[in-house]
Amino acid sequence: MKKETSKPKKNNDIKHIVISDGKHGLPYSKGVTASSIMATGLSPGRAYRIAQQIEDHLRDNNIQMITMDELKDLTYKTLADNVSVENARKYRQWDNLSKVDKPIIVLVGGTTGAGKSTIASELAYRMGFNRMVSTDAIREIMRSFFSPELMPTLYKSSFNAWKNLRYPDPKSVDPVIEGFREQAEAVMVGIEAIIERAIDEGINMVIEGAHVLPGFISKRYSEKAFILPLIIVVKDEEQHKSHFFMREVETAPSRPYMRYLDNLENIRKIQEYIKSLAKTNHVPVFSSYNLDATVSKALEYIMDSIFGAIGGVK
Repeated sequence: MKKETSKPKKNNDIKHIVISDGKHGLPYSKGVTASSIMATGLSPGRAYRIAQQIEDHLRDNNIQMITMDELKDLTYKTLADNVSVENARKYRQWDNLSKVDKPIIVLVGGTTGAGKSTIASELAYRMGFNRMVSTDAIREIMRSFFSPELMPTLYKSSFNAWKNLRYPDPKSVDPVIEGFREQAEAVMVGIEAIIERAIDEGINMVIEGAHVLPGFISKRYSEKAFILPLIIVVKDEEQHKSHFFMREVETAPSRPYMRYLDNLENIRKIQEYIKSLAKTNHVPVFSSYNLDATVSKALEYIMDSIFGAIGGVK
């Protein structure tokens, strides 16, 4: 009979494990480590458990001080041994984002209620970006500069901007799409101004909103930054309805459920239009059926796009 070996007890005499660069030191944080691990696509819970394993290893081996490079190597090994070599590789990619010599600007588009704001926030958090801009905020700012007479479609939601179209269109043109396009083209001026500012200052950021349309951003920025557009969609109509219900629960009364439900046909129509633009312009489309799965796939696309362009990370 195989004799069981007991697991070494943690050294509880070590109150703090210090990460040191030789001059300064900070206590080891499972939260910070978990955040970096989440960039590999792991869920928050699993990432935190890996961070706990790292702390356990340090305590079991009576390691009270560790350099940042040693901690990164240990994190890589822990991921490779306990999750997969692929996740470990993705961790290396995340670590090398700070060495990329051009700003990274992720553009998250999609129709109203697709879940793009939640996904964009999660992407920014996991990638360590502290700048995120909503195109709705840009639209609000533009309203303060342009009167309803000058830019009428800015004064309606994206799905009913057609009500403020100034001139009648031929019967062959869908007014819902025409109104949405006119609004998006106006907001695009603000989006491009923010992109230019980010490039000038070397800032990584995420821009999200219904006005992020594939093919509308000038290609001239691609030489100065990694411009990475992606689209979020809700394939199932019932799930789309549930998104609006949750928005009302979380933000009531500012986002009433019935208002969106009454306009669902237009919202879904705009989604099909955005999907067609994505297909034409070779922009990836991700379904928001599951937050962690969607974020994981989007992160993979972002990382592979960046490191595929610069030669990859081993």
